[in-house]
Amino acid sequence: MSRLVRVSFPALLDDDLDDLYDHAPCGFVSTLPDGTIVKVNATLLTWLGYDRIDLVGRRRFADLLTPGSRLYHETHCVPLLRLQNEVKGVAAEMRAGDGAVFPVLVTSVVKTGRDDVPLLIRTTVFDARERRAYENELLEARRTADRERDRLRLLVAGLQRSLLPASLAVPPGMTTASLYHMASPDEVGGDFYDLFPLSGGRWGFFLGDVRGKGIAAAAVTATARYTLRAAAVYDSDPVAVLRNLNTVVHQDYEAPEHRHCTVIFGVLERRGNGYTATIVSGGHPPALVIRADGSTAYHTTDGGTLIGILAAPRLVTRTISLETGDTMILYSDGLTEARTRSGGRYGDQALLEFVRETRPADAAAAVDALAGLLTTFAEVDDDVAVIALTAGDGAPEAMCAP
Repeated sequence: MSRLVRVSFPALLDDDLDDLYDHAPCGFVSTLPDGTIVKVNATLLTWLGYDRIDLVGRRRFADLLTPGSRLYHETHCVPLLRLQNEVKGVAAEMRAGDGAVFPVLVTSVVKTGRDDVPLLIRTTVFDARERRAYENELLEARRTADRERDRLRLLVAGLQRSLLPASLAVPPGMTTASLYHMASPDEVGGDFYDLFPLSGGRWGFFLGDVRGKGIAAAAVTATARYTLRAAAVYDSDPVAVLRNLNTVVHQDYEAPEHRHCTVIFGVLERRGNGYTATIVSGGHPPALVIRADGSTAYHTTDGGTLIGILAAPRLVTRTISLETGDTMILYSDGLTEARTRSGGRYGDQALLEFVRETRPADAAAAVDALAGLLTTFAEVDDDVAVIALTAGDGAPEAMCAP
């Protein structure tokens, strides 16, 4: 093989330059400054289906282009050639003698004389048909991916809606509002909430957050929501309700798909013109209460363990009195863990100060304020669920649906 190379190499050096020009793997064409063709190689003639006599001295280079490419050539390429003596890699379309159109890439340089007067324009034409076919394949693949993504987002949104109440119920003498913000339209989240009637004029409510996202988290979310409602009907004591939920969630603790969650569960009881809310927390952020006079404070339930981690969880209870005009807000930690534009996490203290400053008048105003707050963050990388309950007569139905 090495002997063959030694024999052939001198022959390559002596290759006929005219033949190399005429049968190069690309098209060559030379024109006068006005575009009139004065020289063209056989390769380009073959692509176009012309004889040399059809073009040389009779046609301009722009005549070989489709109308759109001709317009671009005259308004873009020609001025650039005059200014900088070259244009590189311009996409265009040429029309063959039989009317067929094919894509090309064009590079042109100006040959000048000693006094810098333009003499010729030398143009190299590359056949871009295979490249265009590849680009079209990529474009179609992108369109297919976009359609599949849109379909996935519709499925995710539908699944997410199925895990939340269509609207938040409204106990007598109370106004309510809710908010659900999805961090990603491509993945179902694990936040959940509900408000529902119990016997004796009481009402149960809860808000929770399952660890992680996706189908596994959604399965636990559905389990948690329906378990809480069923357990509350059987025994509405808040501690008993969360213990029942813990038993159900903890059953698959050893399984790889196990998900724990944080939950606040409570029972509302009418007391005069207001309500008392007896709540129990399993590792969830504290309830935030805005009094009618504008004072605001967290009502903590520190020490409660996550639901589904221990066979016998530690649960912490608290009773909150809600008089006329008082608003209680429950939220998931996606709100306080959102990233601010300064790069840090938002935090519980910042939320408390925000609510103190805005002083929302009722549940709907509180939810609207928090929805606006979400738009100010640099990134909300976890889902956010919020419910707000205000003691006092209001609209006959939910103020805000998820």
